[in-house]
Amino acid sequence: LGEEEMRRRLQEEPLHLRALSLAGHVALTGDILNLHDTYAIPPDRPYSFDPRVDARLDYRTQSILVVPLQDPAGNILGVLELINALGRNGAIVPFDAQYEGLIRSLASQAAVAIRGARLEDLSFKDALTDVYNRRYFMVRMEEEFKRHTRFDEPLALALADLDHFKDVNDRFGHRTGDEALRGVARLLLKHSRSFSVVTRYGGDEFAIILVNTSKAGALTYGERIRAVVEQHAFGHGRVTVSLGVACLPDDGTSADDLIAAADRALYDAKRLGRNRVAAP
Repeated sequence: LGEEEMRRRLQEEPLHLRALSLAGHVALTGDILNLHDTYAIPPDRPYSFDPRVDARLDYRTQSILVVPLQDPAGNILGVLELINALGRNGAIVPFDAQYEGLIRSLASQAAVAIRGARLEDLSFKDALTDVYNRRYFMVRMEEEFKRHTRFDEPLALALADLDHFKDVNDRFGHRTGDEALRGVARLLLKHSRSFSVVTRYGGDEFAIILVNTSKAGALTYGERIRAVVEQHAFGHGRVTVSLGVACLPDDGTSADDLIAAADRALYDAKRLGRNRVAAP
């Protein structure tokens, strides 16, 4: 079966996952399961195999090896499943001890890599808003500029700044100000495309990298964000944002040019009365 056909069949009817599935058992206990026949599991075992997936895919899972992805600290980050080992004659055979040892070693290395990637991801996250931080913005901006240059695709940037944010802190306190920042961050994530990069640029300012987006598209995006924030019910009252957008190649030839152009546009939006979108 092709990947699309498998996905279609799986989506025809929601799966009801069992708490005692093979993967669930391994994730909970850290045990390794090496089963020769998934259809011959004794009923007294604390796990079971659900044959409905096989039935929908016209497939038979016979031998299966389920290994935990466990880091050196003992944290289980996931599981690795291998099914239907093939012998030299092409017949399905059990996974032998040598193969199990190899997969166990690979799973351990994979867990270390996953753990490292998660820690690196945390170093790129803003603790208050849970969007990416300025450090990550600079890394991604460099990457996206290279992509823009290589593929000759437009690259846009939107800078969003909360209007009168100091007044919010002064009148309602920093806790309320923090909630306003978190609320705006959530709206940015919700109303941005999945491949746009939402970051907290500093203080009450957010920077959103808009990949493969023209200036017209950036202006449309900026107006959508402005309206969404203005219409949102924040706990303490109304919040508005001003946005400056810029685009390459329209507004420069480098990443620094793009940032500077968006910053000038943001200044113009503030100067012209706030709660608006401006572009060079």
